Amino acid sequence: MNKDKASFGRSKPGPGKTGRAKPQTAEQAAAEALAHPGLAARVAAAAIIGDVIQGGHTLDEKFAAEAAPSRLAGLAERDRGLARSIATAALRRLGTIRLALSQLVEKGLPRNCGSLEWILIAGAAQILFLDIPDHAAVDLAVRAARLDPKSAGFANLVNGVLRNLIRRREEFLEQSDPLEDDTPHWLAARWRRVYGEERAQMIAAAHRDEPTLDLTVKSDAQAWAEKLGGRVLPTGSVRLAAHTPIPELPGFSEGEWWVQDASAALPARVLDVKPGERVLDLCAAPGGKTAQLASAGGKVTALDRSAERLKILAANLARLRLEASIAVGDAAQFKAEPFDAILVDAPCSATGTARRCPDVPWIKKPGDIAALAAIQARILDHALTLLKRGGRLVYCTCSLEPEEGEAQIAALLRRNPDVSHEKIDPIALGLPPQAATPDGDLRLLPDLLPDPDPRQRGLDGFFIASLKKLG
Repeated sequence: MNKDKASFGRSKPGPGKTGRAKPQTAEQAAAEALAHPGLAARVAAAAIIGDVIQGGHTLDEKFAAEAAPSRLAGLAERDRGLARSIATAALRRLGTIRLALSQLVEKGLPRNCGSLEWILIAGAAQILFLDIPDHAAVDLAVRAARLDPKSAGFANLVNGVLRNLIRRREEFLEQSDPLEDDTPHWLAARWRRVYGEERAQMIAAAHRDEPTLDLTVKSDAQAWAEKLGGRVLPTGSVRLAAHTPIPELPGFSEGEWWVQDASAALPARVLDVKPGERVLDLCAAPGGKTAQLASAGGKVTALDRSAERLKILAANLARLRLEASIAVGDAAQFKAEPFDAILVDAPCSATGTARRCPDVPWIKKPGDIAALAAIQARILDHALTLLKRGGRLVYCTCSLEPEEGEAQIAALLRRNPDVSHEKIDPIALGLPPQAATPDGDLRLLPDLLPDPDPRQRGLDGFFIASLKKLG
């Protein structure tokens, strides 16, 4: 089986082996969905899994408010949360799930079976990785299959496969390998080549852990950690102990903090903005780094090409009672008077965010990295034209790929002899010495912050470099 493909094989079913049931009418299907609590959430989760794997959509896109009419219409907030939990678990452990199903459906899936594959994946995610009763996972998967005219005839197949999965659960979990099974082949090969077998395994294992929330606070991190039931990380971020709806947490409505992964909070700290400095935040949305720069007293211009994402940034700044000039535009073409400091959080493959965004490894393709690296180079070269002599520029990506990090900066320095490469001290940022590269940049890997509790360890993979334009 090629685990990088969505399907675990398809074939025509043999006569009498599918347990075909008569498909329901649309009215009957709607009535059944209303009659069985949790069924609509399972149907939505299965559909969204298919949208991500087949259509290349992100989970955030599918669960955004504007996506509600297509997949999540009418779902209560609790069911939306359940649907997201199922879809997230399915994508986080997609390789393990597909390997198990390939052994349970030896002849492959029937042709023209509608949403059968996604229903099986959603059901398997619940059985293997979520705290959901087995009987509920099986029963509602069978009912979900009956709602789709194309998969209705295979409801008994769903029942049999998932019941066999329950019986063999421990076997499948024990044989699962994070790098070999839950990482696409092309990414696993890259990480082995770049980081070596042992570190590649550690990265892949870290991506299996469901993270909790990290917060950046305006002031007194220790006091807010105590109020929120969290702890202060060595880097200064506050890490929560459990998931609670964000708006219900103390300090949210008062604008005392914002959600931001511990890694993502470091580039603004490296830039070290002083009050009154003119600062440009390129590719700024959704605004966590903009908030840091404004909170430090910078006169910030936040630029992004997405007007919709900038609406989110503006709303975040309003809640936080912070100010910045907001501009819609292309980071490789923006024109303005020179700035004292520039933060370039460049568009990238985002392979370092798989802990929080488990869809990323499955929707990216090998060719994306070279294409994105070319965009990053154009943005960087243009950003230097917007920087004052003696000004500072911090470049970062949430990618684990050297083409988007170390190689990008090396190439920029070859093209620009008037730029100096400033070394970053990891110790001053609360990081271990091994976070620094030989050239003095930061290379943060997902396994960098160990902890006995899986939900308390790790952070997003990031690359951060500091540059200065010579006077």
